[in-house]
Amino acid sequence: MYTVLIVEDDPMVAMINEQFVSRHKDFKVIEKCADGESALQYLEKNKVDLVIMDVYMPIMDGFETLRQIRKKQIEVDVIMVTAANEAESLKQGLHLGVVDYLVKPFTFERFKIALDKFLAQAEALKDLEKVNQKNIDFLIDNTRKTVDDLHPKGIQEKTMRMILDHLRENTNKWLTGDEIAEKVGLTGVTVRRYMTHLTETGLVMGDMNYETGGRPCMLYKISK
Repeated sequence: MYTVLIVEDDPMVAMINEQFVSRHKDFKVIEKCADGESALQYLEKNKVDLVIMDVYMPIMDGFETLRQIRKKQIEVDVIMVTAANEAESLKQGLHLGVVDYLVKPFTFERFKIALDKFLAQAEALKDLEKVNQKNIDFLIDNTRKTVDDLHPKGIQEKTMRMILDHLRENTNKWLTGDEIAEKVGLTGVTVRRYMTHLTETGLVMGDMNYETGGRPCMLYKISK
């Protein structure tokens, strides 16, 4: 079983992350820290396999904590978690060698993909007796899991994120499928397919509007 350290300043998010980890039979949370500084202190004294760490935290943010982990040559893998869907943040995380990058809000299924990515890599490296091109190719092929494999047929992560970003920009506003389609440049049929998936996963709330003066229509809003 692999050990996990959760680094998150929001107690509610930390609790959800711990619950998600506990649902995977190969992982166990051994400690939770509310900031990067305390996480570093813990890692210097304790062996941990995987750190699940928020980017924006007091005292020391996630990226600075990760830099210090690398500088101190602490052998641990890291999954970064953030509420910001920013290209620069993604570049920083990838440059510092994170296993995966999760953007809030995420489902358990997406969280599990990140854990499985670490697991596949760790198990492959553990059984690796010698390094050659064949072994390297096998390792990369078995850890290159795309997020799109998680979703039902016809649902792509890039398109889903575009819709979610638009809903986040209108957090307190209920929107129709046609309004969303117009803003993101998709057909109404495509948007309705994505909204069905997003409401089923709990990322989006749906409500029927009967006050249209005609045919009722669905309204959507990002879940809080």
